[in-house]
Amino acid sequence: MLLLALMWGLSIPITKLGLGSIPPMTFTALRFMVAVPLMMFLARRELRLPRKAIPGIVGLGVMGITLGNVAQSFGVQGTSASVATILSATIPLFMVVLAAIRFRQSVTPLQWSGLLVAFLGIALVAVGSGPGVDDMSRTTVTGVMLMLLSAVGIAIYYIWSAELTEKYGLMPVAAWNMLVGLLTVVPLAGWEMTQHTVVITVEALAAIVYLGVVVTVAGLIVWLYLLRVVPARVAASVQYLQPVFGISASAFLFGDKLGLMFAAGVGLVLAGLGLAAAGKRRGS
Repeated sequence: MLLLALMWGLSIPITKLGLGSIPPMTFTALRFMVAVPLMMFLARRELRLPRKAIPGIVGLGVMGITLGNVAQSFGVQGTSASVATILSATIPLFMVVLAAIRFRQSVTPLQWSGLLVAFLGIALVAVGSGPGVDDMSRTTVTGVMLMLLSAVGIAIYYIWSAELTEKYGLMPVAAWNMLVGLLTVVPLAGWEMTQHTVVITVEALAAIVYLGVVVTVAGLIVWLYLLRVVPARVAASVQYLQPVFGISASAFLFGDKLGLMFAAGVGLVLAGLGLAAAGKRRGS
């Protein structure tokens, strides 16, 4: 669990490093150009799927990668790494609400309390991050909104993928939806490269490989292992540890200044996660 929290917690600061020389859609495409062949190789004996699975797989790839990951890259570009890390930690909150809507379950008062507390925390985090000293540490309203859009998209992706993997198996669903997402992002990245300069530095290449191999593929495998050996609610507590590693790395790499208001916002976001998760367990 500590390893997974570290692997996933570093993803936002590492993304920030890569975006220093590569624009967002191109960066996302390059990340999945690394991840997809590896995932296809690992799932090579399980790739056959019935035709009825195709529409869902296509929709999943567009939602999770084209929307979720591209929006995240733009959001990370428009926020400090510390703010982006906290905003990405709201994914479980959106999952609670979206799952309730999807399965026609009521959201408990405790869960609503968690959501409200967390969003108050988001506001404090955004304000408490300050104006930033340069483009790498500046937080904008657009960046915050894109990170929240990404969180919603990825939350939908997780809920939807859980349904599809129950029917067709995780590895083939993961492999094919990643491929679909890559194929939809590549044309966008091609257009973007005609508008922006792309410089693949050693730092950017390391970020691409880390996100493609460690976060996307290895992270998934470790997560699946955790779900087999510990209760799901215990495994899910990884979400509390990710921001710790992410914010620490952001402060080290970019010198993000973490004041009292920012710290209070982080505390409220984590408290909101706790309330939402507690409400979910009681309602299940």
